[in-house]
Amino acid sequence: MTTYNMDELEEWDAKIEKLVGDVGLNCYTQHFEICSYEDMLCYEAYLGIPSHYPHWSFGKAYERQKSFYQYNFVGLPYELVINSDPCIAYLMQDNTLLTQILTMAHVYAHNDFFKNNRLFKRDTRANMAVDMFKTHANRIREYIQDPSIGPEKVERILDAAHGLKFQMSRYGEAKEPDKKQRAEEVTKAIPERLQGDLLGFLAERGNLIEWERDLINIVRQETMYFIPQLETKIMNEGWASYWHYQLLNQLNLPQGLHLEFLKRHNLVVCPHPGKINPYFVGFKIFEYLAKQPGGRDQIMAIRAEDRDQSFIRRYLNQELCETLQLFSYGIQGDDIVITEVSNEDGWKTIRDHFADSVGLGGIPMIQPSVVDKGTLVLEHICDDRELELKYAQETIKYVADLWGGKVDLRTQVNKDVKIISCSEAKLVTVHS
Repeated sequence: MTTYNMDELEEWDAKIEKLVGDVGLNCYTQHFEICSYEDMLCYEAYLGIPSHYPHWSFGKAYERQKSFYQYNFVGLPYELVINSDPCIAYLMQDNTLLTQILTMAHVYAHNDFFKNNRLFKRDTRANMAVDMFKTHANRIREYIQDPSIGPEKVERILDAAHGLKFQMSRYGEAKEPDKKQRAEEVTKAIPERLQGDLLGFLAERGNLIEWERDLINIVRQETMYFIPQLETKIMNEGWASYWHYQLLNQLNLPQGLHLEFLKRHNLVVCPHPGKINPYFVGFKIFEYLAKQPGGRDQIMAIRAEDRDQSFIRRYLNQELCETLQLFSYGIQGDDIVITEVSNEDGWKTIRDHFADSVGLGGIPMIQPSVVDKGTLVLEHICDDRELELKYAQETIKYVADLWGGKVDLRTQVNKDVKIISCSEAKLVTVHS
């Protein structure tokens, strides 16, 4: 491992920061913290948040990652970076000097993406992010310590809210209704603004008491903070990889560091056989676009306006599909077979399948449809992808927990309509 001191690291940071300004990246103030691998495991388990509320799922994630790391099944991230103002990033102290340099350049590009992409600007408040998480953690600890509530009741609501957290608006937070709209909504079982927001509907209309509603709204608000990251994973990592490559090539690294840089960079953006590496895909698309006429201005505009789905639909062309060696596959009988390859006939199908699967596209959409004699009827918005019935049967129990009564979920299995029903006693049945 290359040895270095903090003064040396600060000098490289200053060089990178100057280059960041020279190339036109627009960042929040950047703070770096050095941490041990144990701390990095903790930050990773708690989603990178320095102060997060307690829940058993975070401890489970920590123990799992710790075991995998100790047995060399997985490595640790070189960094974790938080969408906040100032932007906070953690660097693992065991990294080599070159890894720290590359990681800092990578972080500055993430920082620029957080500050300028429209999803982050619309749905998150970077200057309030850390305070938000601390406030939520304090409130939840107060509920846990309250003798009339306690940890078991808090855990029950959090488990349900976690299970349903992505069943909410995918297009940003709806505007809070005024008094007149509130009055009009009283007569409607499902207000229009909540038709695409199951978790928000349950928080408002479920048979809950105030502290339970508060827990659900905490989970909703924090999920809203993370959704832009899910919706831009390929763009964000591709943007950071493209710019760390550009910046380090302008740093005039000593030969030894430059050779290590090339090795590290290639490890980051190499393809993963059988699955998508977002760093690789995003890097290749941005690299390709940057070489086109007006490339620099174009990629700056793309990072500001697009999300992964539109990014792939608009810019993943046949040439890139062939370069990335993309293909589609499906199940025929008992076999998994390739259904499309990246040629003149198949690349558009591959692009469309890819675009449909990124971000929240891989998560089923379940919406409240009607309330019929106290039964909440949900509708699965079908797109030829069926629900995993065992998973759906367990998840509907969470809806019943928060609704406080019977729940029916309409879906399709082999193009036949099926109803998954959960009684108030949590008995689940599937019928036509």
